[in-house]
Amino acid sequence: MPLYRDEAVVLRTAKLGEADRIITMLTRSHGKIRAVAKGARKVRSRFGARLEPFMRVDVLVASGRSLDVVSQAESVAAYAAPIVADYDAYVAANVIVETIDRLVPAEHERVPAQYRLLIGALNALAKHAHAPEAIGDSYVMRALALAGWTPRLVSCVVCGEPVGTPAWMSVASGGVMCDRDHTPDAHRTEPAVLRQFAALVRGDWDVLDGGSGGAMPGTVGTDANVGAGVNAGPLLPATRRLVEEWSEYYMERPIRSLRLLD
Repeated sequence: MPLYRDEAVVLRTAKLGEADRIITMLTRSHGKIRAVAKGARKVRSRFGARLEPFMRVDVLVASGRSLDVVSQAESVAAYAAPIVADYDAYVAANVIVETIDRLVPAEHERVPAQYRLLIGALNALAKHAHAPEAIGDSYVMRALALAGWTPRLVSCVVCGEPVGTPAWMSVASGGVMCDRDHTPDAHRTEPAVLRQFAALVRGDWDVLDGGSGGAMPGTVGTDANVGAGVNAGPLLPATRRLVEEWSEYYMERPIRSLRLLD
């Protein structure tokens, strides 16, 4: 069987037989893959805790007919330990891996920008760089934006004119609407909610951590850099509901882990 080496993040695992595991990973160069880790559930497994969810690993994989086979695995970054030690970070990490697992349905489809965003989010959670719910919600919105579902938050999606106050949000229409042209499905949205929502889409931690910076929305970056500094104020409940509504509509199913954060 041909071999290939890649860097990967473990998204989830499933038991196989008496001692094996099926490992679902997002890789840097080969997209999402599923591979069997033989003997991974044995006490003396050579893989140990390297192939657990949220771990970033360097893997050597043998291509198979239906499932690939993990031949070697070396730890690159042990995000799992600090994440699972903090319940809020653990829940947010589950939101993150569930989101990317659904956003990339096909195997072996290269998504390097999504991979960079994934490791940036997990790194931020492991370092407790920001409030966990803000990291999780920002990841959801940025990942969806990379997939092509960026909300329009400056100008009305109907008339194209800049939106003032009051502003109306229509998830189905893809963004904000003005008071004159809003549709029946749109709901009135407070400026503070739109500001937080736009900051989540941009990954603007100056705003999300309670700073004064950040303008109303610009383009969404694909880099995985995160700022430092905690003491973040909580996201408004209406902002969090908007993230949930947006993700459920465009992914065509709810993110179950996201509901645990409510």
